Amino acid sequence: MTTELDHPFIGKYLRPEVMPHVMCPGCGNMSIANAFIRAVDKLYGSFENFVFVSGIGCAAWIPSPHFLADTVHVLHGRPIPVATGIKLANPNLQVVVISGDGDLAAIGGNHLFHAARRNIDILVILVNNYNYGMTGGQLAPTTPLGARTITTPYGNPEEPFDLAELMVHAGANYVARWTIIHTLQLESSFKKALQMEGFRFIEVLSPCPTRYIRWNLEKYEQLLEFYKNNTIYVNIARKKGVEEGKIVIGEFIVRDRPGYIRRYSELRKKAIDLWRREKE
Repeated sequence: MTTELDHPFIGKYLRPEVMPHVMCPGCGNMSIANAFIRAVDKLYGSFENFVFVSGIGCAAWIPSPHFLADTVHVLHGRPIPVATGIKLANPNLQVVVISGDGDLAAIGGNHLFHAARRNIDILVILVNNYNYGMTGGQLAPTTPLGARTITTPYGNPEEPFDLAELMVHAGANYVARWTIIHTLQLESSFKKALQMEGFRFIEVLSPCPTRYIRWNLEKYEQLLEFYKNNTIYVNIARKKGVEEGKIVIGEFIVRDRPGYIRRYSELRKKAIDLWRREKE
């Protein structure tokens, strides 16, 4: 008889001592982890040369403590500057940030926008659960307009960020958005992003079943049906427009601009050559 602990990823990519995971029933975090691990397994066969950075929140628990890899769990909102420092210190590492919308787009929003502007050579996976799930389900800058949370029991009066579009205009080399039901497309995006340079951003819509869905839906299955019937690919949306209530998914931008590491290395070489000429 086999159990979930017999999965081939456990002991190779996932730490046996923390499995089974402790995510809430219906949470998409480990489905996202599964899609990411499948992408890594097909490309590289191991987590060798990877470093994962996460902040505070439910999604931050995906790499730490679950991934059997080098991980850094940092202060709330600070995974991107730490990841930037790691990448600059050792450009040969594959540096990946995995965290939630509260951590990366609220507390750490300033770091997110500027990392995209600089085109820093890291991959950021932002799990958007529409609220501050770990701390009680409070309103976040990604909470949909009109949605109920513990701090907006009569509905959210604020427009949420469109993070994918923000990252496109901020300068990211790669931007994609998928929902928790689009796991095959998500895996494909992970594979593509891992092989690119510059700043890469993938948003995954995965509403919190404990804090968000209970406030806004009668059954979890309604969410799956909603995503099935109300998502539209970005290429179609740009041609035909977006009906109210539709969610735009897909690859928003794929650029081939030099990443920060390449530009920084060229600048450093120029500075050293100039210094040597002046010494002569």
